[in-house]
Amino acid sequence: MVNILGRSVPAVMLEDEEGSLMPIHIGNAEALSINSVLKSETMPRPMTHDLIITMLERLGTKIESVFIDEKIDNIYYARLRLDREGSDIEFDARPSDCIAMALRQNAPILIDRDIFADDSIDKENFQLSKSSDDFE
Repeated sequence: MVNILGRSVPAVMLEDEEGSLMPIHIGNAEALSINSVLKSETMPRPMTHDLIITMLERLGTKIESVFIDEKIDNIYYARLRLDREGSDIEFDARPSDCIAMALRQNAPILIDRDIFADDSIDKENFQLSKSSDDFE
């Protein structure tokens, strides 16, 4: 994706069951972390998200879910829900960090319906716009 200055910025594309996509712009470090888990790559040293997952597992805690539930001033907000011995614990966190950790534990990534409806694009329209950008 390209930002308003014309620079490429990483984005996570979240998809629903109907094939609509919602982009979330993320930082380079989070993009690297998410990409490594999607490609099943192991880094020589643990990345921050790997370290957090290892710590959670050793403490008997797992990620229950991630919920992207707010958008304020074009910034998404998420909650990371953990389960420890049957007790839920929630943390405010950046969606990119939540996604990077949820993917490592196959935890569901949930999005508020209204936010998704407002910010999503049909996959077919996205692919058409992407291919037309290639010619500019």
